[in-house]
Amino acid sequence: MNNPEFDYLKQVLYERSGLVVTPEKGYLIESRLAPLARRSGLDSVSHFVEKARRTRDETMLKQIIDAMTTNETLFFRDSWPFERLRKSLLPEVMAMTKTSRRIRIWSAACSSGQEPYSLAMTMAEMGTALAGWKIEIVATDICDAMLARAQEGRYSLFEVSRGLPEPMLKKYFQPDGNGFRVKDNLREMIEFRHYNLLEDPSAGGIGPIDIIFCRNVLIYFDEATRKRVFTGLSKVLRPWGYLCLGGAETVVGISNAFRVLPGERGLFGLAK
Repeated sequence: MNNPEFDYLKQVLYERSGLVVTPEKGYLIESRLAPLARRSGLDSVSHFVEKARRTRDETMLKQIIDAMTTNETLFFRDSWPFERLRKSLLPEVMAMTKTSRRIRIWSAACSSGQEPYSLAMTMAEMGTALAGWKIEIVATDICDAMLARAQEGRYSLFEVSRGLPEPMLKKYFQPDGNGFRVKDNLREMIEFRHYNLLEDPSAGGIGPIDIIFCRNVLIYFDEATRKRVFTGLSKVLRPWGYLCLGGAETVVGISNAFRVLPGERGLFGLAK
């Protein structure tokens, strides 16, 4: 890929999704975009990007964004956030919302749905402790193809073997062809919506939110974009709410909208 095509691709990815690509990621660009080029009848990724640049075709541009978005995920990823959610975050939020008896959780950049379904299973496992409470899980992603997969709730044997305890597989999934599908009662707990983290969630009807899971996506953004995202998240998080990030992510030195919680890893509250 020559410089004009690469520079255009870099600009489009950054402006539309916040992703930062460097020349060292050429192998990733080739592997992700080569199938698109072939389906378009073009003989190279360079020609595909050049055509997108020349025509400004929105369908092609959306295909590029979707293909370049990293969608690595698994059930109960890292395990500790879900344990923390069950043991202390939910009880603390319940104490603050006992009048409305309504709790809203946002799974941002949910990919193919393993995280929001893990959240839903965590809620379901609490049983009578949540009796009489309205639990709303909003799951968003920039990629429509991933959202469609998540809504379907169909997973291969390999996917359910990654992080999903066997008792939960038996309890919340049913056999479906060569894989499994999430049971309807669990899928009905989640509202899936298209959303770009670069947008203002307060203007998009996302909030208000009690707990935000935005994990392992900000590592792909530069500092300016992370700050922009944190500003947006802070607008919809309730004063007592929690922000849960990935193990390699932090607000420290980036955003004044959130504060570090003493003794906590990956959990943050709104700045006071």
